[in-house]
Amino acid sequence: MSIVENKTFRLGVDIGGTFTDIVLLSESGQIHTKKLLSSPPDYSEAIEVGVRELLQDVGIAPGQITEFIHGTTIVTNTIIERKGEPIALVTTRGFRDVLELGRFRAPSLYDSSFRKLEPLAERRLRFEVTERVAADGTVLQPLNEDELEPIAQSLEEAGISSLAICFINAYSNGENEVLAARWLQQRLPHLSISTSSQLLPKIQEYERTSTTALNAYVRPVAERYIQSLQRRLTALGITCDLMIMQSAGGIVPGKVAAQNPVYIVESGPAAGVVGAQRLSGSLGVGNIMVVDVGGTTAKASLIEDGAFTIATESEVGGAAAMGHRLIQGAGYPVQAPTIDIAEVGAGGGSIAAVDQANGLKVGPRSAGAVPGPACYDRGGTAATVTDANLILGYISPSALVGGELSLNRGRAEAAINSIAEHLEMEQVTAAYGIHLIANSNMMRALNGVSSERGRDPSQYALFAIGGNGSVHGTKLADDLRMNTVIVPPASGVFSALGLLFADVEHQVIRTFYRHLHEVDPAVMTATLTAMVDEARRMLADGGFAEDRMDIRIVAEARYFGQMTTLPMTLASAEVTSDTVERCSTEFAESHLANYGYSSPHEKVQFVALKVLGRGLSDQPRVPKQLTIQRNYQAAEGRRPVYFGPDHGWLDTPVISRGNLTIEPRSGPVIVEEYESTSVVRPGWSVEVDPFSNIVMRRLAA
Repeated sequence: MSIVENKTFRLGVDIGGTFTDIVLLSESGQIHTKKLLSSPPDYSEAIEVGVRELLQDVGIAPGQITEFIHGTTIVTNTIIERKGEPIALVTTRGFRDVLELGRFRAPSLYDSSFRKLEPLAERRLRFEVTERVAADGTVLQPLNEDELEPIAQSLEEAGISSLAICFINAYSNGENEVLAARWLQQRLPHLSISTSSQLLPKIQEYERTSTTALNAYVRPVAERYIQSLQRRLTALGITCDLMIMQSAGGIVPGKVAAQNPVYIVESGPAAGVVGAQRLSGSLGVGNIMVVDVGGTTAKASLIEDGAFTIATESEVGGAAAMGHRLIQGAGYPVQAPTIDIAEVGAGGGSIAAVDQANGLKVGPRSAGAVPGPACYDRGGTAATVTDANLILGYISPSALVGGELSLNRGRAEAAINSIAEHLEMEQVTAAYGIHLIANSNMMRALNGVSSERGRDPSQYALFAIGGNGSVHGTKLADDLRMNTVIVPPASGVFSALGLLFADVEHQVIRTFYRHLHEVDPAVMTATLTAMVDEARRMLADGGFAEDRMDIRIVAEARYFGQMTTLPMTLASAEVTSDTVERCSTEFAESHLANYGYSSPHEKVQFVALKVLGRGLSDQPRVPKQLTIQRNYQAAEGRRPVYFGPDHGWLDTPVISRGNLTIEPRSGPVIVEEYESTSVVRPGWSVEVDPFSNIVMRRLAA
């Protein structure tokens, strides 16, 4: 194919547990997509193969790629699978067992079988040194450097390549941490060192230690992965910088992300939310719930008044990936800003099984990319949600991804029959049961960001993305009494597209532990001014001019004695008594909205200050019009589709997105695309809007 000349393109790549999604976006909004199975354990291999094939298919030279943005699950997978590097911890004398003690929380109060996760640093590899800093930053005891040599010798003998340093009160003054890191780095040049004062200068000793230890645990893995990916891109001839999506929704250079991997734990899921927020904003739709159903998990997030919510703490590992946002204690706490996303193990590859009580359950175990669902015919034999959806007629009976991934219906039937025979029910009943239980699991995630936050799901539109989001969308909306489901262009690879809508963003965080009524505006102004200067410097280092910088200031506050905080936005770094009074009012309103009550007589205290520096691109991140440039045509016709006992099997038309019109069409209808399928249930209509979104609406009863 001849090369497309005089055009530049941006490339977004998102890796999931089952599929790797690639999107190529032109300046005018033309979308080219590629979806292929992921390649564990080296996920960068599938990226290289997919990017090379997509560039060849479209006829684009590698030099025409001006941006490469990546969303990755490498950090999450490393923690969940416990495949990080053995680490050591150096801490203040007397605090060796902070990781062991943790905090007194459990996800299930009466579960006697529950066990906390093992600390990431074994006790024999947790070392104490003599030093002490007061809460106000005063150095009470200088670091005793003589104690570092025996520690260095122990690290060498144990073959430790990654180290966490976390001293008491280092959030207020990291001087001793810096001295220890400098000494050990000179003594052991190849040692990877993470310090809490650089990574997370915030109060809460256990949470700060946990976050720093997690960073050290995954940092070598992240660095190797990003270096490997950079080499593959260079070999392809792509010379632009590798950028990585952060959990909070901004992008940073790969080198920065590799050194601070705890900030990219939710890298992939964040991209879908950012894309939904930017696209829905351009459509004038401010209140949506995002459901992102992939091959391994289902994720949900809330966008209200055009903005998503940032959580100041999340948990990862163990059973922490749960839809219920109020359950804590199952995983390792990470105090890094993260888009508030609820996640459950309910994707196309989620495995169905019969438990000891002879009940049917689905997930959280997944068939993943290898061996995959039984119908992929790659060695998998367990029944999965994809196998059930194939039996029910929801997805193509012959192939997925535009025919590139053939399906074996016989394998799917054998897998589903093994469940049906065990439960003494018909095949279609078992398949529909798997579908309903998967939907129920997905609803846990949706309720986790809506009803558990005091929001009524029926007042929001459902934004369905991921390869399976629009398969389950109208059934989820039915159960939650929602009236509209929006399926954007390239919905099956939308997280990869959402990467290209994000901005470069740097965050500067400082502890600011003050009661509101005790705040000295001059001190707070000085603190914020220094933080703003630091954010501007980081943006300038990235090539952004002064007029292309957007600075946002956030203060985190809580009622005295609370554990969790709420964010409040400040207009500028100049703080006055009126600023503090507005913060008090805003906090009370926010607490009422989030928890259903406020306590005007309770003391409110600031906990931390955060400055977000965003680099503004010369060109709009979201083109005015998005157009899919893949000439995929579904094998249109009709096929029997099962819609439950109320409707049974219905002879259902199968059409392509391109054949939808602005005139509503009543369901049932199956809309097939290259990377996704939309199931329009009876009682729903479907149309396409002027922005190429599929819009499904509930019909009046």
